[in-house]
Amino acid sequence: MTVDAHHHVWDLSVRDQDWITGPELQPIRRDFTVTDLEPEARAAGVDRTVLVQTITVAEETPEFLALADTHDLIAGVVGWTDLTRPDIADELARLRELPGGHYLKGIRHQVQGEPDPNWLLRPDVRRGLAAVADAGLVYDLLVLPHQFPASVQAAASLPQLTFVLDHLGKPPIASGRLEPWEAALRSLAALPNIHCKLSGLVTEADWKNWSTRDLRPCTDVALDAFGPDRLMFGTDWPVCTLAASYGEVAAATGELTDGLSAAERAEVFEGTATRVYGL
Repeated sequence: MTVDAHHHVWDLSVRDQDWITGPELQPIRRDFTVTDLEPEARAAGVDRTVLVQTITVAEETPEFLALADTHDLIAGVVGWTDLTRPDIADELARLRELPGGHYLKGIRHQVQGEPDPNWLLRPDVRRGLAAVADAGLVYDLLVLPHQFPASVQAAASLPQLTFVLDHLGKPPIASGRLEPWEAALRSLAALPNIHCKLSGLVTEADWKNWSTRDLRPCTDVALDAFGPDRLMFGTDWPVCTLAASYGEVAAATGELTDGLSAAERAEVFEGTATRVYGL
């Protein structure tokens, strides 16, 4: 089996995706549904997926859980809820009682958009993260390299919570200058409760002229730092379509892991995601 541990869907007739702005993002300013995804995933040999939140709107997570309940392809949902709300534990319990609630596997917030680089260390946020851990859920880290130090501190202070770093923490692939990203990534990898997704890389490269040669220095660092049993494959569809098709991303990830053994590749493409998210 192959698990795509990171993709999105959205329907602009339900709500706007206010982050899709400007001419560069215009190609993805349209609806992307599970019906659109299924044939591409199946053609790439993907059997199960993890659907990840896109916007900080409370109504989205119940909708995603309902989608998982009606589509065999979706094996898990990483949703959103306000980590700072006083009743966070009750809200997580409520979400799990909804139709498809057992598909809720994790929570994510767009920390990369927070102006405070230490947002993850705020007392109200850390209380919310502890509630995520108490609920037996995972926390997806969507951060930029300058937010890695706070991520390290937060993860170190919450060893009971499993963190998953999205998109390798947005490495500077287009520039080719890996520092300070590499050192920061290794500091995250030093913590056993942090895992990482090989996802979102083609859109950090030159969208029109990228190749696996451009991506390999970053994936090699990640493989060395985390090891296959803490890495998982994700497409970041449909955002990836700005630079590559679903199939092209899957093929590129296969090429970038061609030096691994069959057992190690099985971890990257199925085992890690299945274990971490409890699929």
